[in-house]
Amino acid sequence: MGKLFLVALLAAVCLSAQTVSLTALEKEFQDSLAGVALEGQSTHDGNPAVAEDKYAIEKVVKTGDDQWTLFGRVDFKGQTMTVPLPVQVKWAGDTPVITLTDQALPGMGTYTARVVVYRGQYAGTWSGKNGGGKVFGRIVKK
Repeated sequence: MGKLFLVALLAAVCLSAQTVSLTALEKEFQDSLAGVALEGQSTHDGNPAVAEDKYAIEKVVKTGDDQWTLFGRVDFKGQTMTVPLPVQVKWAGDTPVITLTDQALPGMGTYTARVVVYRGQYAGTWSGKNGGGKVFGRIVKK
């Protein structure tokens, strides 16, 4: 029992040592993407159609200077699972820009994206092996 307590104590110390402090803007960004759905539309370059698009985000966690992990809910092969997606967040003044550059997503391909998040809305560009396009919509708390 004593060894188990010591291991638990050491784990707690290590986890607290890994906590990254947040600025007020970063905290606002983190809170704005906790338990939300991005509900909007997307386009594919060369195609005039606009498609409905929806992404569920459980939370985002800062892991380093401009490094964050976005925890998204995805449906994959008939199952819904939470997938951690490492991203960078760059700041344009008071506006966070989620950046992904040639990031391999298991089972989905390699993508690049820039998505601006501001006052309950999002908009951006994406590209992958088979082209690119735009995404845009609103952020809805679940």
